[in-house]
Amino acid sequence: MFSSMTIPDLSTGKLLSFSVPIVQELASENPHALPEKYVASMDERPIVTENSHASESGGIPIVDMSILQGQHAQRQNELEKLALAGEDWGFFQVINHGISESLMDRMRTVVKGFFLLPLEEKVKYAMQDKQGYGQAFVATEDQRLDWADILFLYTKPLERRLLSQWPTAPSDFRETMEEYVTETQKLAEWLLRLLAEGAGIHPDCFHRSFGEFVGGVRMNYYPPCPRPDLVLGLSPHSDATGITILLQDDQCQWEALHIRKDGEWISVPFVAGALVINIGDMLEVISNGRYKSIEHRAVTNDKKERVSIAAFYNPRGEGEFGPVEELVDDEHPCLYRRVKIKDYVLHYLATRLEGKKAIQFAKVS
Repeated sequence: MFSSMTIPDLSTGKLLSFSVPIVQELASENPHALPEKYVASMDERPIVTENSHASESGGIPIVDMSILQGQHAQRQNELEKLALAGEDWGFFQVINHGISESLMDRMRTVVKGFFLLPLEEKVKYAMQDKQGYGQAFVATEDQRLDWADILFLYTKPLERRLLSQWPTAPSDFRETMEEYVTETQKLAEWLLRLLAEGAGIHPDCFHRSFGEFVGGVRMNYYPPCPRPDLVLGLSPHSDATGITILLQDDQCQWEALHIRKDGEWISVPFVAGALVINIGDMLEVISNGRYKSIEHRAVTNDKKERVSIAAFYNPRGEGEFGPVEELVDDEHPCLYRRVKIKDYVLHYLATRLEGKKAIQFAKVS
């Protein structure tokens, strides 16, 4: 039986000269073993303190999208709440967002179904051209690894799709993915308009800067871990994206997603029917720092597996991005230079998930 696989270096596209363990197989073959390469350094270990809970910090904002439809008395207050969430937190949850709970449930089901397939079926979709099954952000044989396996697929535009990497099992995987991507793109477009309006500029301003979306979906599988106090499911990082829409596991009874705010790690609670939204580096740059990308991480547990599904929406793949002129003036000088999107993505992939290090590449020196 396979227990490891060869994957590409995402920054170069070349296959690594060594194989990488499949975490799900490690957890299945020897559930009490923890290989040394997964043990985090002392300063990265996910120590949970009383201050780790969102309730201690006033709570991660929850925005009711239904209030933001139409023009009525409460809309301005909710719009200000959304804008403040993007400015102060960079992370927030949305409810009444227009994506049905049945579709979210189906998405969770097909993703879990894929990861529960026999290994010989999953390796048919082994990662190539940055898409498929495996792991990401692995560069050297001796680096510390995250306790997770992934499936990553480009979804937009259509020519970026590598359909050979789209699973045909479960049988409704592709159909469900297509429907989910359509709905999350609508939500991403709506959020960009609202965030622009909340910043006091034309609602289409950010969308014009983005152009045609480049979209992708990363599906994460976190097996049970014998020592969750020593490992990370996903290392601390900010997303390179414009905007990320995260679907959490509704069977998860612990707070596995953490964000770093004011130097403290704060856990993100599961809210039934909600989606978690976070600002990515590219939107921080485009908004000239008005909205903030924020470090986040995923932790594990020793009892039950968990999945999460992140839909990423970025500016068009060709050309450059930089602060919109409407948010640059004497009181708000330009904080970031214009950067080629391709160069930023390659730089991000080469930084190997190191906090907010990647965005320094775009800052005005």
